[in-house]
Amino acid sequence: MTLDNARPVPPGPRQSIELDSDEALRLLGSVSLGRIVFTRHALPTIRPVNHILDNGDIVIRTHEGAALTSHTRQADGRGVVVAYEADAIDPDTHLGWSVVVTGYAHLVTDPQQLALYETMLHPWVQHSMDYAVRLRPDLVTGVLLTEADQRAKL
Repeated sequence: MTLDNARPVPPGPRQSIELDSDEALRLLGSVSLGRIVFTRHALPTIRPVNHILDNGDIVIRTHEGAALTSHTRQADGRGVVVAYEADAIDPDTHLGWSVVVTGYAHLVTDPQQLALYETMLHPWVQHSMDYAVRLRPDLVTGVLLTEADQRAKL
C-alpha cells in the first residue's frame, strides 16, 4: 500500500534529548499553536488552539459553547487537570522539539485580565471568544530531536 503523503525517512539515526522545564517553556512560547487535552464525558478530548505565555502560564481564549469553558466553569477552586502540547518538528528532516505541560486550568474571571488577553491573543477561528482559560504548569517536559552525534560512533 502506498500513501500519497508519505515522505522518505531521512538517513541517519536521531537522538532524543530531554529539555529542562525553563527551556521547554521558552520553546513553547516561540510558537502560537498547540493542543489542549482535557476530559469530556470521562474520555480524553483534544482541541487545537492558539496560545500565549503570561508569566509562565499558558493562556487560551474560548467561547460560551466550548466544552473546555463548561468543564473549567464546573471546577473547584484548584481548577481541572489538563495537558497542553506544542511542537515544531520538520516533516522532512524529523528534527525539532516537542513540549508537554500538565497542570490545572481555570477560567480567567478578572475583567482587566480578560481585556488584556483580548488585545494580546487573537483566535484563528471566526467565533466570539469571550472567555479565557489559564493553565498553571505543574509538570513541564520536553524533548529535542537532533541528529545522533557522529563522534559517539568513533
